[in-house]
Amino acid sequence: MSGSTSPSDEGNVAEIRGVNLAFGGRPVLRNVTMDLPAGKVVALIGPNGSGKTTLLRCLLGLQKVDDGRISLFGGVSLAKALPRIGYVPQKLQLDRDFILSVREFLALRLKSTSQWFWMSKHALDDKLMAAMSEIGCESLMDRPIAKLSGGQLQRALIAFSLLQKPDLLLLDEPTAGVDTPGETTFYELITEVHKRHRMSVVLVSHDLSMVYKHAHRVYALNGNICCEGTPEEVMNAESLKDAYGISVSPYHHHHAH
Repeated sequence: MSGSTSPSDEGNVAEIRGVNLAFGGRPVLRNVTMDLPAGKVVALIGPNGSGKTTLLRCLLGLQKVDDGRISLFGGVSLAKALPRIGYVPQKLQLDRDFILSVREFLALRLKSTSQWFWMSKHALDDKLMAAMSEIGCESLMDRPIAKLSGGQLQRALIAFSLLQKPDLLLLDEPTAGVDTPGETTFYELITEVHKRHRMSVVLVSHDLSMVYKHAHRVYALNGNICCEGTPEEVMNAESLKDAYGISVSPYHHHHAH
């Protein structure tokens, strides 16, 4: 994995240290400290409203923290880090009259196709088809992106996020809007993409069985990091009760309750 320029950051694509954030005086993130190791799948779990999406927004620079530090790729500037990050949001609200096709939408991602309206479909497809084929949605290229089903849209968004071959992929509940039989396929797809590209992945998910099966490390967030470790360490009854605010367990805790 390239990009680490500091010995203290060796092996991590990102480090989060003591991050605090409040909205309107209400604490959302409290002394959050995490490592995102290179080439691993890190799962972020916790109840609704626990700060998971907000933390991803902080990593992307979309939300400023009140205090604390976020270091990406050994401390490079945010402007240099962002092209190396792919992001799939939980929901993308598109007006049904949004006219771009999937092909045209994807073309917006690449500098080499930023002037897509001058290019033929064949020329565009030469640049876009590899990512679409990898995700299994090449048949969608001519479809209006605003009229895709939930599962089809998520596939297109994952393809969009992979076009610049990111070192870090952030997935905020990638199966939101996908029917239950399709969820397993999505997680298997993400696992295959991870193995093929050896990128780091941060996966926000409520599907604990999929987290247990596919993640290398798990952080349970409920305002603060209350449990962390391997899936075997975190995905047990006591730790999950702690993470979801029911009881306290001694397993790999930051004692900041």
